[in-house]
Amino acid sequence: MNKIISIIANELQIKLTQVENTIKLIDEGNTIPFIARYRKEVTGGLSDEILRTLGDRLNYLRNLGTRKEEVKKIINEQGKLTPELELELENAVTLTEVEDIYRPYKQKKRTRAIIAKEKGLEPLANVIYEQKESKNIEEIAKEYINKEKEINTIQDAINGALDIIAENISDNSEYRKKIKKICYKEASIQTKAVNIEEKTNYEMYYEFVENINKIPSHRILAINRGEKEEKLKVKINKPEEQIIQIIKKDIIKQKNQFDEILEKTIIDSWKRLIEPSIEREIRADLTQKAEEKAIQVFGKNAKQLLLGAPIKNLTVIGFDPAYRTGCKIAVIDETGKVLETTTIYPTEPQKDILGAKKELLQLIDEYKVNMIAIGNGTASRESEQFIADLIKEVKHEINYAIVSEAGASVYSASKLATEEYPDINVSLRGAISIARRLQDPLAELVKIDPKAIGVGQYQHDVNQKRLEESLTGVVEDAVNKVGVDVNTATPSLLSYVSGLNKTISKNIVKYRDENGKLRNRKELLKVPKLGKVAFEQCAGFIRILDGDNPLEITAVHPESYIVAEKLLQNIGNKKEDIKDKEKLKQIKEKLSNVNIKELAVELQIGDMTLIDIIAELTKPGRDPREEMPKPILRKDVLKLEDLQEGMMLTGTVRNVIDFGVFVDIGVKHDGLVHISEMSNSYVKNPSDIVSVGDIVKVKVIEIDKERQKVKLSMKV
Repeated sequence: MNKIISIIANELQIKLTQVENTIKLIDEGNTIPFIARYRKEVTGGLSDEILRTLGDRLNYLRNLGTRKEEVKKIINEQGKLTPELELELENAVTLTEVEDIYRPYKQKKRTRAIIAKEKGLEPLANVIYEQKESKNIEEIAKEYINKEKEINTIQDAINGALDIIAENISDNSEYRKKIKKICYKEASIQTKAVNIEEKTNYEMYYEFVENINKIPSHRILAINRGEKEEKLKVKINKPEEQIIQIIKKDIIKQKNQFDEILEKTIIDSWKRLIEPSIEREIRADLTQKAEEKAIQVFGKNAKQLLLGAPIKNLTVIGFDPAYRTGCKIAVIDETGKVLETTTIYPTEPQKDILGAKKELLQLIDEYKVNMIAIGNGTASRESEQFIADLIKEVKHEINYAIVSEAGASVYSASKLATEEYPDINVSLRGAISIARRLQDPLAELVKIDPKAIGVGQYQHDVNQKRLEESLTGVVEDAVNKVGVDVNTATPSLLSYVSGLNKTISKNIVKYRDENGKLRNRKELLKVPKLGKVAFEQCAGFIRILDGDNPLEITAVHPESYIVAEKLLQNIGNKKEDIKDKEKLKQIKEKLSNVNIKELAVELQIGDMTLIDIIAELTKPGRDPREEMPKPILRKDVLKLEDLQEGMMLTGTVRNVIDFGVFVDIGVKHDGLVHISEMSNSYVKNPSDIVSVGDIVKVKVIEIDKERQKVKLSMKV
């Protein structure tokens, strides 16, 4: 265990005590959001991202330890476990290394070497390998001729012995370690087109070579996809001569009668046994690293999207664009309640602009609609043009915004959507989702499979189990950062709260339906299956806005209520004052001048916890998403034809990937800011500069009207 703690501390550049304490908290069943928010003193203030990485590494290293013990046991049962082998296993730092050590002791299919051993040729193989015998090889091999064992000639005996040597060389874990080290330093990946005449998305890889230690992850994933679709042939170019020389130098001691056949055997072992498996392992390793990077990018983007600023207190029309089947409309009030749904046909083929305009203007007027949320899918720009013309005729202030509709169709047909809107046609549910995404992105997006959110690259190509685990963590962190109003939240949203699962979440909603609004957090203990452990984990993330205790509109945990009340008493206030605007101003002023160190000692609480409590008491009920950039609200539409090189525009970052960012500037397709155009200084990672949802100023640097592509620059 101490070794695991040291490895993690070294990798994450944190203290041993931080790792040790965090592992203890995880093993006690605490969730990452709970540890990150309410156990800062114990972890030394580690962020949720670091805690999740720590948790992942802990799992990997524990699995590694378990596998080492399994391998040790199997080798020991064969009576072949030596102190040297035990030490080699102990020092292995990856599962691949452990499998390389285990390779010679693994039950194999009947290989040429196994057949040769069965024929009794192992002693001959040892003679050749040791190179000590002065007697002529043919004479030695002659003794092994055995018609019954199908060793009919001297050459049969020698060939069988060489097969044994070739496999032994291949199974040598030290050779494999050295070979991989050389390959990772000097090998390159090469791709060629299966059909050079065919036009595909992979044309840049038709004649392509790049060192494997430099190739970025998005190119690995693109190459893998091209190979899977049978558009590309892929191989790893390895420094073959150098590798063969290393093995030769170790095996061939001096010039002797065996050196020529040993050299041929080394080459055979390399080409037939080592190279194919090394290539597979390198490809698998490159893919795994690329997938991890893609999952990180996807997770970071998804978190930003989930934490998008809500548009509150507005009646919104959700507008789900389409052609033949018509545009679906849903009117949603400021609480998210569906007021009315309909379908209009302003786009091709019907193009009933007058009829559509009349119906929509009537809805806008009747329900005093302030905002229209347009989905960004098929027919989006034609619909946007229609809306831009329409709102000129509306008498009151109204805007529209383009909203990502990724996953809306998946949600519409889901069991959850059927439960929520049993009487509403499946095609209209997408419009409801689009409207609600603008009102509260988090509450709506948690209903959708995180993979369908659509902000990343190659998310369908990566390990789906690993992606799901990572994204579940991302959604949990986002939900718990914001907090959840227990009296309005859906089971989908509640299920991501620390300590809660789908069953408990449904039980909370059922309890609420049967007993009315919850008045305090303690009432959660009356919910079936929500015990003391779950209560401790979830309580601080649950909000009760009109309940018995004003502290429950904040993230102050019940375990700190006494401290929070003492703190307020110290400055001459009580907890009820945080709901009074005038008194809250005084509380803010007084708490801004306190001495944290002295007060923490007096209240017998950690500095970091005290700082968090003060932050909550000065901004009770604050939604952290309010600090995020608001969606760009539009009144008019921009066409590709309107763009000119050099034009300055404001846009919303829609996706951040390895090689740049895609920015919505209001034309049909998002423009690309390549990583080289993001800053005047070197940019290692686009996510260091911007996040999904950021509002950025960009300059148009190239317009490709034929391919409907726009290149942008942030060097403005």
